[in-house]
Formats: sequence, structure tokens, C-alpha cells
Amino acid sequence: MSLQIALIAHDRKKEEMVNFVIAYESVFANHQLYATGTTGQKIMDSTQLKVHRYMSGPLGGDQQIGALVAQNILDLLIFLRDPLMAQPHEPDIIALLRLCDVQGIPVATNVATAELLVRALDRGDFAWRELVHKYKPEGEQ
Repeated sequence: MSLQIALIAHDRKKEEMVNFVIAYESVFANHQLYATGTTGQKIMDSTQLKVHRYMSGPLGGDQQIGALVAQNILDLLIFLRDPLMAQPHEPDIIALLRLCDVQGIPVATNVATAELLVRALDRGDFAWRELVHKYKPEGEQ
């Protein structure tokens, strides 16, 4: 089963994201990848993966990926945030994370959580959509 996965990394986390994707390139190769501009380019420069790139995060890329979430297209978000650096587009980041919570999209904001999710993905333990739909209260879509 191919999933839709978005990859975002703040400036001081881009190298960490690239190294993470290199480590799990064989897993990511089986899925459709999306990323904000620079992060996606760095991943493509360092791997054989094809990544659909959106604008840079501060220029609207976070919102473009948020649209995938709102349309219930995205299955997983790995967003390596820099918690020690103020971000000028923080409202966009908060909106994206809120959308993921509303839609029940798994989100990793650090490598430790990202690794747990990607290992589950690799094992085929990623049937969360079926569980969400099975246990949704009547009347919710």
C-alpha cells in the first residue's frame, strides 16, 4: 500500500532530515513524497527519491501541505521543527499541526518519533485509517 508522506524541516534541521531519509530510503521509495521547497530539493540531491516540491515553508509551502491534509490526501507528516528558533511563519505551522490533529494524521516533529512511524510503516503496521473510520462516532465523516 502506497501512502502520501510529507517531509518538512526547519533550516537547522534540514541535514537531520536528509540523513533520516537516506537511512530509510528503501522504505520511502515505496510511497509518494511531498516536501517544502528546499527540503525536497536537498532530499532529491542526496537520494534517488522523487519528491513533489511545494514552495518554501515561509512562502506558503506549509499551507500547501496543509491543503493536502484538509483534503484528506496526506497519510503521514514528518516535520522536523527547530524548537529553539523563532519562526516568522509560526501561525502557518500551528495551523498545519492543528489540521493534522483534526484529520487524525500521524505527525512526527523529531527523529525519534519519525523513526517509530517509519518502522511501523515498513512493517505494514500502518492501518490507522481503517481504525479511524471504524471507530468514528455516527454522523462524523
